[in-house]
Amino acid sequence: MKQLLILSGKGGTGKTTIASAFVKLSAAKAFADCDVDAPNLHLVMKQSVQAKQSDYYGLPKAEVNQDLCIKCGLCTENCRFYAINGEDEVKVDFYSCEGCGVCEAICPVGAVTLKPVIAGDLMLYVDDSVFSTAQLKMGSGTSGMLVSKVKAQLKSVDINTPLIIIDGSPGIGCPVIASLSGVDMVLVVAEPSISGISDMERIIHTAEKFQTRVAVCINKYDTNVENTEKIERFCMDNSLLFCGRVPFDSEAIKAINNGMSIVEMNCRAGDAVRDVFAKSIKILFS
Repeated sequence: MKQLLILSGKGGTGKTTIASAFVKLSAAKAFADCDVDAPNLHLVMKQSVQAKQSDYYGLPKAEVNQDLCIKCGLCTENCRFYAINGEDEVKVDFYSCEGCGVCEAICPVGAVTLKPVIAGDLMLYVDDSVFSTAQLKMGSGTSGMLVSKVKAQLKSVDINTPLIIIDGSPGIGCPVIASLSGVDMVLVVAEPSISGISDMERIIHTAEKFQTRVAVCINKYDTNVENTEKIERFCMDNSLLFCGRVPFDSEAIKAINNGMSIVEMNCRAGDAVRDVFAKSIKILFS
């Protein structure tokens, strides 16, 4: 079973557009959306079954027992996140608390305890295929831990398939690190802009630390041909596999706005993605 992860160094490059096209072209039996801060792959996939939903517990949060609290102020003084305050009633700011446990350890009367809290929702769709995704609650941390749960949930279902396609998060942070673990290949979707090139290089360097095979494709290549050529030279100079170019296409925008993959209609971008897909699969299984 091969795992193909699709990443981008920044948001807005078309990563999910490419990922959804790959799922359609491969008729994938197992796929996941690991962009837990802003998942949207489900909007295109249109699952026909109700998701099995479960709570995700991230870091615990501090809770003050007002009956035990003697208002000594030690928790307020020692909280480096300024999450505990109040004179008449000591309160914890839910969004500021990082669950570090200093307040619990320092309280002389045991009035502060750490309580598990729901930090997100896990969703698993199972019919002819398996689709795993999640949504982190606003203000919650531990996105990397939630991504690991998404991947574990996907593998918990016994399904015979040679290919798993994973739509990762943009950037190089914790959710990306968790997405990278254990995959066979990363396809980086780059855009030909100054920030796009910089962020592409960052995500490639991150992926290489995992000793994972890396390939690159360029989306909206014709919006800046000069930068497109810079990306291709970068790939050549660094012996990176290059899987092709996808043009900017207004028809692709119509498809996405209608909740469709770009390979479900006749358009230039869809034709180009088919070629990128063929090259990526050849590399993955070579």
